[in-house]
Amino acid sequence: MLSPNSFSLLFAILLCLPLAIVFTTTTTTTTITTSTTTITITKNTTITTAKLFHDPNPPIPNLTTTFYIKHPNNTSRQPPPPPPPPPPSEAVAEYNDDEEEKELFRMASRAKRKPTNTKKLAFMFLTTTPLPFAPLWESFFNKSPRNLYNIYVHADPTFTYDPPFSGVFRNRTIPSKPTARYTPTLAAAARRLLARALIHDRNNHMFLLLSPSCIPLHSFNFTYSTLAHSRKSFIEILTNETGSYDRWAARGDHVMLPEVTLDDFRIGSQFWALTRKHARLVVSETRLWSKFKLPCVRWDTCYPEENYFPTLLAMWDSRGCVHATLTHVDWSGSEDGHPRMYQKENVGPELFWALRKGRPRYGDGGREIRRRRDPFLFARKFAPDSLQALMQIADDFIFRD
Repeated sequence: MLSPNSFSLLFAILLCLPLAIVFTTTTTTTTITTSTTTITITKNTTITTAKLFHDPNPPIPNLTTTFYIKHPNNTSRQPPPPPPPPPPSEAVAEYNDDEEEKELFRMASRAKRKPTNTKKLAFMFLTTTPLPFAPLWESFFNKSPRNLYNIYVHADPTFTYDPPFSGVFRNRTIPSKPTARYTPTLAAAARRLLARALIHDRNNHMFLLLSPSCIPLHSFNFTYSTLAHSRKSFIEILTNETGSYDRWAARGDHVMLPEVTLDDFRIGSQFWALTRKHARLVVSETRLWSKFKLPCVRWDTCYPEENYFPTLLAMWDSRGCVHATLTHVDWSGSEDGHPRMYQKENVGPELFWALRKGRPRYGDGGREIRRRRDPFLFARKFAPDSLQALMQIADDFIFRD
C-alpha cells in the first residue's frame, strides 16, 4: 500500500500528464502548420516574380484596359467609357482615293524639289465652318508682301458657309470632300491641301496646317522670318505615349503589321509645319497610308490625323524634323477630347504674353532638339465670340513684335 505521500505524488503526476500531451501536440501542430505556410508563401512569391520579369511571351495588352492609368497604390482596373456613336455614314467605309485624286497625288509627287524664287509660306486651313477669325487673319496678311504667302482652304462641302469666304480667302477653296472625326478623312484632307499647294506654286517652301479656331500670336514678318529659312519641319513626334497601343490597334489587333509596328507608331498634334521636301514625301507615300486609311473598329481610339504624319516622318526622316508643334494648345481644361477654349473675357495682353512665353513640348529628337527654344507662332482654341476682343488688341499688341 502506498503511503499518503506517495499516493499524492502519483495523483499529481496523473493529473498533469494530459496537459503535457495536449501542450506538446498543439505546439508541434502549430510549428508544422507555420512551417508549411512559410514554404508555400516563399514558393508562390518566387514563381510570381519569375513570371513578372522573365516571361519571354508576355500577353498582348487588352484594348479595354490600357487606357486606365493606375495610381501606384491602386491595383484595381477600370474599363474606359463606352465608345462614342459611329461617325456619319459617308466616312464609315474604308477611305479610297478615286481616280481624280490618284492623278492629283501623282502630279504633286512630281512637283519641283526646291523653290526657284523667293520662298513662300502656304497657309492651309482645314474647316467645316466659315472662318470665324477671318478679319483677324485679314489684318495679319494685309501687312505683308503678297509674294511671300499663299492661302488654301479645305471646306467640307456638306456644310453651309454663310457668309461665304471673302477677302484674302476669296477663291482660295480647293476641291474638298466630307470630313468626320474618328475617320481617316481629316488626314486625307490634309494630304489634299499639301498636293494642291505643291502643284499651285513651286515657290511654296513651308506648309502650315491650321484650324478655324487658330489665331496668329505674332506679326506676319515674325512668322515668316521664323519659318522661311528653316530646313526642318515642325511636327510633334511623341514616343511611348499613354494609349499608344490602343491607337495602333484601333483598326484591329495586328492590322497595322508589317508596315507599322508598335515600336514605330507615334502620336502628335494634328497641326504642323512641313518643309517642301516632307510635303512631297507625304503626297507620294502609299505604303503607310494604305494602313492608316483603313476604317477603325474602335472609334474612341481612332485619330489618323494625329498618328499618320508623325509616324511617317519619324520612320523616314526623323532627323529632318523638329519634334514639336508651333501651335499652342492648353490640354489642362480638355473636354470630350477637345482642348481648352479661350473665351472673350480671357483675351488680353496677359494671355498673349503667357502664350508667347510657353515652350513647345519636344519629342525624342536628341540633344540638339532639347537645346532649342522655338517660339509658338499660333494658338487654339478661341471661341468665335472673342473676335472683337482680339481685334481691339491686334494692331497695338498682337502684330507689334
